[in-house]
Amino acid sequence: QLQLVESGGGLVQPGGSLRLSCAASGFSLDFYAIGWFRQAPGKEREGVSCISSSGGTTNFVDSVKGRFTISRDNAKNTVYLQMNSLKPEDTAVYYCAAGTHIVQAMCLIDEYDYWGQGTQVTVSS
Repeated sequence: QLQLVESGGGLVQPGGSLRLSCAASGFSLDFYAIGWFRQAPGKEREGVSCISSSGGTTNFVDSVKGRFTISRDNAKNTVYLQMNSLKPEDTAVYYCAAGTHIVQAMCLIDEYDYWGQGTQVTVSS
């Protein structure tokens, strides 16, 4: 069974850091672009950061540039989102997703085929 599982979310103070992990089971991530998306209460889901299957191309939404990094370890079948200098507006449920037909690692929600269940990130003092 193809499955993506996110982990690493939690409660953190403003300015703090978290590292989210997206682990795949039942399939290899080698040929998939991976995206991290988030959805805050009352808002639409948005793309945060995406990475190509090779790891050579990455994209970030403007609001997280310089604060978040995305990486992948295909040997561990896992993709990471390192989040630094967190702000209250980063509070959301974070989802990872996998897609095979993603052009230039674009974070286009409808192009991703498999989704995890999400992990809550709360930034608050």
